Amino acid sequence: MSMHKPRTIIFNKPYDVLPCFTDPEGRPTLADYIDLPGVYAAGRLDRDSEGLMILTSDGALAHRITDPKHKLPKVYWVQVERVPGEEALAQLRRGVILSGVRTRPAQVRLFSGEPALPLRPVPIRVRKIVPTAWLEITLHEGMHRQVRRMTAAVGHPTLRLVRVAIGAMMLGELQPGQWRTLTTRECNQLLEGWRQQRAPLPRRRRR
Repeated sequence: MSMHKPRTIIFNKPYDVLPCFTDPEGRPTLADYIDLPGVYAAGRLDRDSEGLMILTSDGALAHRITDPKHKLPKVYWVQVERVPGEEALAQLRRGVILSGVRTRPAQVRLFSGEPALPLRPVPIRVRKIVPTAWLEITLHEGMHRQVRRMTAAVGHPTLRLVRVAIGAMMLGELQPGQWRTLTTRECNQLLEGWRQQRAPLPRRRRR
């Protein structure tokens, strides 16, 4: 009996698309962009967020990507209200309290300008008198709506959120709504990245 080789793809999820294949209310879903039988999302990306998703028919790989104890690093580009000062950035790096739990230390940097991203079809809500800034935030965990809750906790609500990397996989030149198949080498890179995360992460990092 022949065995089908597992298939894994990366997808640039557009804004306002649900991270699933069906919706009883008829809202846009992954099925509007991906017509591949047997692949399922390895992890979530909220409807109002954009960017990189991994979908696979390999159950073992999906489990490794979404392992709750040893998550692969995920990188987000985040537009926030107002320009965060050093204290707000330090709070994000140290970890903030969300629902009684302190988030793990994160890597956070402030962009000097605006990153090169496609325009969003629905413009962000902006107030002309309030400046905005872009951050790059790297997380090693996946609490519910974590990035948005973190930036709000330090006084800088998120206006736009784009995931640009999961482990070694980067969004690259994929445009919103586009996907491509990962090579065997790229899948192995995901597995290797997961193995490197098996050691417990420290609660704090010193630079």
